[in-house]
Amino acid sequence: MSEFPTQAQVVIIGGGCGGASIAYHLTLMGWKDVVLVERHELTAGSTWHSAGLVGQMRSDANLTRMMHYSTDLYRKLKDETGVDTSWREVGGLRLASSAERMEENKRLVGMARSFGVPMELISAKEAQAKFPLMNTDGVLGAAFTPNDGSIDPTGMTNALAAGAKNRGAKILLNTDVLGINVKDGRVCEVVTDKGTIKTEVVVNASGMWGREIGKMVGLSLPVVPMAHLYIMTKPIAGVDHTFPNLRDPDLLVYWREEVGGIVTGGYERQPATFGLNGIPKTFKYQLLNPDWDRFAPLMENSIRRVPAVESAEIVKLLNGPEGFTPDGEFLLGPTSVKGFWVACAFCAHGLAGAGGIGKVMAEWIIDGHPEWDMWRLDVRRFGPNYDNLNYTVARTIETYTQYYDIHFPGEERISRRGQRLSPTYFRLRDLRCSFGEKFGWERPNWFACYEEKAEHGHEPRGWARHSWSRAIGYEHLMTRENAGLFDETSFNKFEVRGPGALKFLNYVCANEMDVPVNTVVYTQCLNKRGGIEADVTITRLAEDRFFLITGTSFGQHDQSWLSLLMPEDGSVTIEDVGSAYACIGLWGPKARTILEKVTSDDVSNAGFPYMTAKRITVGDVPAMAVRVTYVGELGWEFYCPMEYGVRLWDTLWAAGQPDGLVAAGYKAIDTLRLEKAYRYWSGDISPDYTPFEAGIGFAVKLDKKSDFIGKEALLKQKQEGLKRKLCCMTLADSRTIALGKEPIRTKDGKIIGWVASGGFGYSVGKSMAYAYLPIEQSKPGTKLEIEFFGEPMEVEVVQAPLWDPKGERIRA
Repeated sequence: MSEFPTQAQVVIIGGGCGGASIAYHLTLMGWKDVVLVERHELTAGSTWHSAGLVGQMRSDANLTRMMHYSTDLYRKLKDETGVDTSWREVGGLRLASSAERMEENKRLVGMARSFGVPMELISAKEAQAKFPLMNTDGVLGAAFTPNDGSIDPTGMTNALAAGAKNRGAKILLNTDVLGINVKDGRVCEVVTDKGTIKTEVVVNASGMWGREIGKMVGLSLPVVPMAHLYIMTKPIAGVDHTFPNLRDPDLLVYWREEVGGIVTGGYERQPATFGLNGIPKTFKYQLLNPDWDRFAPLMENSIRRVPAVESAEIVKLLNGPEGFTPDGEFLLGPTSVKGFWVACAFCAHGLAGAGGIGKVMAEWIIDGHPEWDMWRLDVRRFGPNYDNLNYTVARTIETYTQYYDIHFPGEERISRRGQRLSPTYFRLRDLRCSFGEKFGWERPNWFACYEEKAEHGHEPRGWARHSWSRAIGYEHLMTRENAGLFDETSFNKFEVRGPGALKFLNYVCANEMDVPVNTVVYTQCLNKRGGIEADVTITRLAEDRFFLITGTSFGQHDQSWLSLLMPEDGSVTIEDVGSAYACIGLWGPKARTILEKVTSDDVSNAGFPYMTAKRITVGDVPAMAVRVTYVGELGWEFYCPMEYGVRLWDTLWAAGQPDGLVAAGYKAIDTLRLEKAYRYWSGDISPDYTPFEAGIGFAVKLDKKSDFIGKEALLKQKQEGLKRKLCCMTLADSRTIALGKEPIRTKDGKIIGWVASGGFGYSVGKSMAYAYLPIEQSKPGTKLEIEFFGEPMEVEVVQAPLWDPKGERIRA
């Protein structure tokens, strides 16, 4: 036996498909000193009992790329390693047993075209020809993906592990991790029952044990083991290896061929958790007791669609726990503990994504960022609201039960609401506010009290109506005409301070941060490729103090991004002050008139210019007023100590009533910002795109004295010229709303991109869509087509912004 390693570049904890793939890809990228530690044997946790389905299509371009990469890898693993993975490219069928599901399939096929996946709509009869045992009663059609398939989880994991070992990785089996030592906020050692390994990088790839491993470094990761059910039958007459994978989401069930028989399972409405108080250390190659009562509804639905299941001889009912998350997506990426990475809780998609998981994690660890934007899977998308296990479990169960449901844009969570409340919450509730939730915060979407006043407003078609109210248009128009009052307390707020704060911010920000005190700077933080990692507003409060604002969902991510780059000499401190301050926004042409009624401070344009801040008194409330806007109108954000929040709202609300002031929500903010072409991180802008491509190059200062991350990439891009850029398009039909991901094609049918964001502009009377287009198709006046649910619609590229293109209103 080889000697136990006492140090390593990286220690991977967990020998399932994810851990093996990370080891494979780290060694592929040149790291040799890679150690994988597994408590039992490879695949002994949950990988071994995976149902083995591999589908490619996801609702996000980069997730789809990850799945596509995985299938490309699986095709060649056997030739490379000599280990048979039993990869079979049989295709996948997704049935539509309702009109709503057929609409979803049409949208999925459109998205597939956007992302380069060969998915097509076929009839029920054509689907039956591919899966002859299927009963077509109630089936309206299907979506077919020819390059979906199935794989042996054990064979695949062993193949990845063999590839890693061939390039020098060490795999330690039957080795239990007892602890992880952390020094000065950074991992330094992994303690096992066989010895201690010094390392600066630890990857938690422990699957459903992810939460327990996270606790070793003081983290509460949102991982919940869920008991997943499926049966295996003995061979059935007529079943062969060519049968495609089959899913009927309306019946909550899937099927695939296995040794001439059928594997069938699904996602029941009454799921069960496992091991919430800790998973036994001896749990290996184990299943839970068969739960026929819980499986009965799935069995009935399985028989309904594939009657042969009823008379088939059942080998066993597998009841196997797998790690799930509150939103049904993976946990990947860096954490607040330096050197501690996460790649676990694959929510039954681990086999489909394992190849891509290994690739992005290896790139992230070695290069500092993966090739593809991984925000949808980033562990930092979960905030402190998920530190509580009961909260996490409730959200995870909600997601599991709705796994196969149709999820409309703007859909809100229903479990564990009311966790984080703004001081104005009850004032907003009295105005019949329709609340949404983000990061645990209850936030105003719109106010139903205005619905009657907007009785004949614009009404969208189709899916866009599912999270819509007439009140949105009213709030939008009244903000443009008079003024709107917005509660934005959920914004994330940080103080960056210390003698090294300016130098640090100038290094991580593309804009110039050495500005006069009380100046507001809009800027992006970039990666080495020039991609946008964060989109923030920073106010300089003093020579060595800065106030940073970012979106509600992005605080954990942005704080982590900054902290990982922060100097370790103590010269910079980053403090989360989000819960210390309420934030109220007042915008509209009458905003100054309203504010002047309740303050004696000079708020004239000369006395309080655009993109500056100063401390004022609003009524009897001390506040920092920041003259910025995200709606394209004159106005301010007011930050006051949280206990003054209600008084601040009441003061401005009372002062504005004679001037037509309305309460307005985040749905109105979205339509207002689209008219003004303001960007939204994770929608219009992301690590996949640079500021120049996104049309916000004005926030980049290439000539500032200090270097900044991404500068070289931007200089190169400026020299070579842009190949694509973010463009605004208007739709021929104003009632059709672009939801995102719809394919865009030229008049001759060539697909050139997909929609990043869209909405209706109530002031300009147009339905708008934003997308990154090739430069040759980006000229205003260019006519293109967008496919909506299978139907093409003409769109025209227009010069943005459509509202106040000269910016005169915000500087009034």
